[in-house]
Amino acid sequence: MLLLDGTPDRRRGVLPNPTAHAVAGAHPRRFLAAGAVDVVQLPAVEGPQSALAYLQHAAAVPGPLLVWVTGRLMVPARRGGELHLALSGSTPATVRYTGLPWAWLLRTLQAHAGPVLLMADLEADAAAWPHVVSGAGSGELAEGVPLFGVVNPVPPVPAREAGPYTRAFIEALQTGDPHAGPVLDVPTVHRRALLAAGLGPDTMPLQWGTPGPVLANVAAAARPHPQPRAAGEPASWRQPEPLRPSEPAPVRLPDPGPAPAAAPVPVPTPAPGPAQDDLLPGILAAAHAGRHNEAAAMAAAGEQQALRRYGPDSPEAGLWVEVRADLARMAGDHSRAAELWMTAAAARFGRSGPADEEALAALKRAHYCWQHSGDQARRLAPALLALWERVPGGEGAAGHIRAHLQEAEENAPPTPAR
Repeated sequence: MLLLDGTPDRRRGVLPNPTAHAVAGAHPRRFLAAGAVDVVQLPAVEGPQSALAYLQHAAAVPGPLLVWVTGRLMVPARRGGELHLALSGSTPATVRYTGLPWAWLLRTLQAHAGPVLLMADLEADAAAWPHVVSGAGSGELAEGVPLFGVVNPVPPVPAREAGPYTRAFIEALQTGDPHAGPVLDVPTVHRRALLAAGLGPDTMPLQWGTPGPVLANVAAAARPHPQPRAAGEPASWRQPEPLRPSEPAPVRLPDPGPAPAAAPVPVPTPAPGPAQDDLLPGILAAAHAGRHNEAAAMAAAGEQQALRRYGPDSPEAGLWVEVRADLARMAGDHSRAAELWMTAAAARFGRSGPADEEALAALKRAHYCWQHSGDQARRLAPALLALWERVPGGEGAAGHIRAHLQEAEENAPPTPAR
C-alpha cells in the first residue's frame, strides 16, 4: 500500500496534509486483502523521479496494490495540457519540472501484475479543472486503472480537517460489511462514502474500472483471541508514521504486534481501574471532534492512573506519554508533540535500546513534529540531535539537524556590541 501526498508548499516549510494524515492514522495495513502488507507513506516528495521510483518499486511487488493519492492537480502555466500531481515546491510555473505527470502514475500502475486500486481525494486549481472534467468523462484520467475518489476545486483557505469523502471511506472500511465475504466491493464502499460525506455540487466523483480483490472486509474476518502479553508490557500506541528526517523518503509503518518486552515493575497490586483500551476510543473521539482540551485532560487522567499503578518508568506510563504526544500533534501544537515524543523515545531507549523498532518509530515521530515546530525548532534541536546520535545508522538525521542549527546560527541577527 502506497500513500502519496501531492501537496505543494503552502508557505515556508511543508504543512501536513490532513487528508493524508487521516489515511496514515487509520492503521491502513488491515484494509488490504493480503496476508502480509507493507505500508509506505510518501509525504513531501522532492521531484517526480523520486516519486516515480517509489511507485515503480511498489508496482513490482506481487499481490494486491492500493495507492491512495491526496493533494493537488495542476497543469503547467506554459505548454499546459498535461495534468500533474503537485509535489513539494510545485507551482503552475514549475510543476512541469517539479510535479509528477499523472500519465506516469497511470502507466506505472498498469504494469502491476496483481489487482490494483487507485484511490484519490484531490483538489484541482482553476487551470487544471477543465482537464479533470474532460479526463473523467473520457476515461483518460484512469486509462484502464480502477480509479475511485473525488476531485474538488481548490478551497479559498487550506483545509484543517481531512476531506469528508476520505473520512467516510475510512469509516466504511473500519466498519466493513457483515453481510459480505472477506473482500469488499469497491463500488459499493465508494457509494456509501459519497452518501455519507454529503458532498457539495462542485465535487466531482471519480469511478472507473472494476477492481480485483484489494480491500479486506474487517467485519467478515474472524476475531482472534488476544494473546497474553509479557508481564508489564502494554499494547503499542499506533499513529501515523512521520517522514524520514533527512529527506522525504518513504516511511514504513511498523508491523502491528506487541512492543518489545520490558522487565516488569514491582509495584503493589492496585484497585482495578479502566483499562487503557477502554479510555482510548473516547479520547480519540474527542480529539477528532476538535475537543482537544477534553482529550488532553482524559489522557492526563489515564497517565496519572498508570503512574500510580505501575510507576513512572513503566511501559504503561510511557504509553500514555505517546498518547499525549499524538494528541498535541492533532491539536496543532507540534513543538509540544516533539518534546513528548522525545521523552517517549528516550524512555524506550532505556528499556529496549536505540535499535528497537518501537523506539526508532517514536524518534521518527519526534523528528516529524520538530520539522513542523516553527520558531521552536532551534530550541528543540539539541535534545533531538542527542537522541539521533545514539541510533545506529542515524547519521543522516543527525546531519539534517546540524545543518538546521548551522543555518539558524548564520541567519541569527548579530548581537549588538556593548
